[in-house]
This record gives sequence, C-alpha cells and structure tokens, in this order.
Amino acid sequence: MMVKFLADVNFDRRIVDGVLRRESLVDFQTSEEAELSSKSDLEVLEIAASLQRVLVTHDRKTMPRAFGAFASHSDSFGVLVISQKLDLRTGIDELLLIWALSDAEDWLNIISSIPL
Repeated sequence: MMVKFLADVNFDRRIVDGVLRRESLVDFQTSEEAELSSKSDLEVLEIAASLQRVLVTHDRKTMPRAFGAFASHSDSFGVLVISQKLDLRTGIDELLLIWALSDAEDWLNIISSIPL
C-alpha cells in the first residue's frame, strides 16, 4: 500500500504544495481537509490512524510524547517530524523519497525526523 500523508495544523503548506506540484499522485491531505483545527495531539494521531496516513508535523515538543502514549495502546501509521529550519526543497525531496521508496506498512508505529 502506498504511503499517504496528513499535514498537521501548523505544517508549512508550501511543503505540501511543493510535493503535489512535483508529483500529483501523492495522496497528501491538509489539516483543513481533515478538520484538525483545535484537536489535541492525541486526537490528531487518532484521526491520522483512522485515515491510515503518516502524520507530517513540525511539532518536536509535544508530538513525540503524544505519539509514545498513543502507540502504547493503538497502531499508528507513523509520524514524520520535519524541522522548521530545514529548507523547503529538502523537505519536499525527503517526503517524495519516502512516498516513492517505501510502503505504508514500513511506517507502522514509527516516529522519525526529517532529514532521515
């Protein structure tokens, strides 16, 4: 199964747009489409899991802890934490590599930082 992404609420929309501009076949849902506004980290993780999507976030402070709590009792389709200091092109390239070279199952219950 192909990797599908879900952007967290404060995720840089330019990265989403750049991924989709370079490869229109990527399934990348925005936080607006998933109605994530005002949801807690655990709720966001639950939504991402129910949609079978890898959550893409900039949140290095609270999301890793929430992921640990969530993954202790539920399966996650993964979380990718991208530094806000990372240049846009590298963020886009890394997500496209993940999409092209891995399967959704590879990210089950995995949290990873980008760059890899």
